[in-house]
Order: sequence, then structure tokens, then C-alpha cells
Amino acid sequence: MSTELKIVAARLHRVRMPLVHAFQTSSHRKAFLDHILVELEDASGAVGWGEIASSSDPYYAPETVESCWHIASQYLLPAVLGRSWTHPDQLQSVWSKVRGNYFAKAGVDMAAWVLHAEAESLPLATTLGGTRTEVVAGVSLGIEPTIDALLVEVQRQVDAGYPRVKLKIAPGWDIEPVRAVRAAYPKLDLHVDANGIYTAGDVKHLQQLDEFGLTMIEQPFGPRELLPHAELQRTIRTPVCLDESVETLAELETAIALEALQILNIKVSRMGGLSAARAAHDRAQEAGLGVWCGGMHEFGVGRLANVALSSLTGFTLPSDVSGSEKYYARDVVVPAVVAVGGIVQVPTATGLGAVVDREWIKARTVAELTLRDVELTLRPEQE
Repeated sequence: MSTELKIVAARLHRVRMPLVHAFQTSSHRKAFLDHILVELEDASGAVGWGEIASSSDPYYAPETVESCWHIASQYLLPAVLGRSWTHPDQLQSVWSKVRGNYFAKAGVDMAAWVLHAEAESLPLATTLGGTRTEVVAGVSLGIEPTIDALLVEVQRQVDAGYPRVKLKIAPGWDIEPVRAVRAAYPKLDLHVDANGIYTAGDVKHLQQLDEFGLTMIEQPFGPRELLPHAELQRTIRTPVCLDESVETLAELETAIALEALQILNIKVSRMGGLSAARAAHDRAQEAGLGVWCGGMHEFGVGRLANVALSSLTGFTLPSDVSGSEKYYARDVVVPAVVAVGGIVQVPTATGLGAVVDREWIKARTVAELTLRDVELTLRPEQE
């Protein structure tokens, strides 16, 4: 029988971390990241950590760091404070009236799962039902100033032992960069990601990518444009992978019915947490889709949650769980996530599987907030 938990304190830490290498996508460039770390404290003193890995700008998704801070502090945390529960899935109904805001929900849900794992004295992967002891990792490379610069970055990741490399593409930076990388690395597991920048009129242009033997073409069209995805999939051999198009299980069902994908990128943040991500994994596996775990350049907290999720049996493709040093000179967890030969070991320690470095977090914190059960007053709509 699961341990009953009661959250008596909740904290938000907005932490700023510089990237070791600036990252360019089809929509924006970033040299540092602000993510919100969520800390939930049980009456026993046990703590669970989660991460809200939203972008600072509304380019990947509508949410931003500021919007997530507002939703988490004003709606999600007040909803869970002082409430007794025995399993994280029970908290989904607590904030069910809050529509969307999946990144904000994901951070709180993740912290609840880690707290649950701590209470059960089990690794997070085990509580999720994972059985793998190691995860194959891939890396994602942004748009570089030149093709030669891109080839240097690819070589760096190949030298580090990563078996899969994902290239960001955009109009004007697609066919020729991919051609150059494929020519230099004919056997590399290679796929491309457009983050929805193309339109339905670009189907014939994108069909040219079929000659390069890519593992997948990820999210070529906008999030709601499932019909162009289905059309492209019908006309190419390369599997189409959906990312931004699938935020909910209902959207996954629609995509499956339209045959708009062969591969699903499951992101904990995009789908609102580990509970939803696990359910999406189960449905995708049932539908015969290829599955992998995508990332949002998470700090160590979110990265370890992704590793735990990737231990589920359906994650058969390399996931975005590369070592911390790929993005950060120093991470917020000890030990940092390490990839050896492109392989990340699934932690066997209780809970998250690493110690959260409070002193380092404090040094990088630009805003923080603490809420306690005894301080809460009900909003009028909650009375």
C-alpha cells in the first residue's frame, strides 16, 4: 500500500544557467536558459524536485517562464498544498480546471512523482514502471553559421560516442546541410527537426529529404496542421515524427487515425508531466509507433526525470538525454548526468537518483517564492 503524503510547503526557484554553446532553432537563438525548479515538501520533511522547462519566449509553445510562474504560484501549488494523496496520478484531477499550461503542470507533477518515489524508497524509474538499466542518448544540434561549422559540431558529438544526431532545419537551411552531413557520415543515425516552420506548400520541397536515409523528419509543419503531416507521410519513405502537434492523448488519437506519424517524440514538459507522458507511451506502443523522449535543454532535475521515463520498454529510439556537459559547465545535480559512449545509466538511488545542489541553485537564482499550507486562503472561486 502506498504511503499517504501531504504537501506542507512548496517553493519555486527561477534559476538562470548559461549554455556552453549558443543554440539556434528555426525561430530563435539562446545563450542561457531560465527554468523554474519546483520543490514540494511533505509533512515528514521529505522533498521532491521538479522542473518547469519552459522557454523564455512563446516560440516553441505559448507558455513562457513568466506565465508558468503565474500559473504555478497562483493555481497549481495552492491546489496541492495541504491535500492528502497516495499517488501522483491523483493530483491530475486537482488542477483539471486549469486548461493547457502543460509546462507549468509538468514541473509540479514531476516533483510529486519524485516525492512519491522518495516516500516509497524506490528509484523514480521503478515507480514509473521502467525496466531498462541504461538509455541510449542522442544529441540535438542547432543551426550554425556555416555548413563547415555544423560539420565541426557533428564530429564533436560523434567523437563523444553519441550514436544519433538531430539537426535543426529551416527554409534555406535544410537540403544542403543535410546532404553535407550525410556525405561525411553515411552510416550515422541522423534525423532532422523543423519545429513546425514549414507550410503545406512545402511538401514537395521536403520530399527531397527522402534521399538521405534519415531516421525521421520531425514536426515539419505547425502544431495543428495534421493533414499536411499525413500527406507528407503518404508520399515519403522516411518516418514523420510529431512533437508540438501532440500535447494530449486526444491529439495523439487524432494523429494516429489520420496516419500522420510513424514516430512520436514524448516530452514530459509538452504533455504536462510524467503521468501524461507515461500514458502517451502506452498508447503509442499499442499503436505500433516508434517512441523516444525529447528534451527542452533541461537542467539535471528534468534531465533525470527524462532518463527515468526513457527506461520504459517502448522507448526504442535514442532519446534526448545526453550528458549535462553538452549544455552546462556545471549542473544543478550531483552527480551530473553522464553519457559514456552515448549511453546513460538509469539511476538506482532513491527518488530522483542524485542530490540537488542547493548552494549552486542559490547562486544562480533570480527569483524565488515559498508557499506554506498554513498561509493559504481560498480564492473566491475555490470556496
